[in-house]
Amino acid sequence: MKLVLITKPTFFVEEDKIITTLFEEGLDNLHLYKPQSAPMYMERLLSLIPEDYYKKITVHDHFYLKNEYGLRGIHLERPDVALPEGYKGKFSRTCTDLESLKAAKKKATYVFLKYIFHSQSEPHADALFTDEQLREASRRGLIDRHVYALGGMNLSNIDYARQLGFGGVVVCGDIWNRFDIHNQQDFRDLIDHFVRLREEAG
Repeated sequence: MKLVLITKPTFFVEEDKIITTLFEEGLDNLHLYKPQSAPMYMERLLSLIPEDYYKKITVHDHFYLKNEYGLRGIHLERPDVALPEGYKGKFSRTCTDLESLKAAKKKATYVFLKYIFHSQSEPHADALFTDEQLREASRRGLIDRHVYALGGMNLSNIDYARQLGFGGVVVCGDIWNRFDIHNQQDFRDLIDHFVRLREEAG
């Protein structure tokens, strides 16, 4: 299975060092998600990451960065958002319902199906699907290798996502909750946990 990591929505001092170390430890798909941030801050973070890793970064905003920095692709937050005019390249989308999933995955490189479990990074963001709904979606072929599970993903439920046929899992809170951006400098625990996630995802 693919393992995708989404950044924290806010910037913090050690972020570039952590991201670089995660790439060194085998991360191959980082989603740069900084909603409502100024382009200059996104550019500053990118400038602090070795250029060799740009091809592993997908951007959620300020799509011009994709070409300017040679990034992997762009991500659209909803199934009904149109691609930027003239855009050529890889793109992915987020869906929060099964009905829009079928159409969304026809053209996208992959699609995040969000809120599989209770979110560990968004307060009050609960699971949207029952086990029965997910298993039926799997039987219908809606869930396949182009669909990645997002929402509350951690070591204990990666295998469940694999059994349902998801092609990947998307983690956020399970990684970033292991580092206190205000009081910590040592991020080894976060890196060690990522390595365990990567091994579990296979």
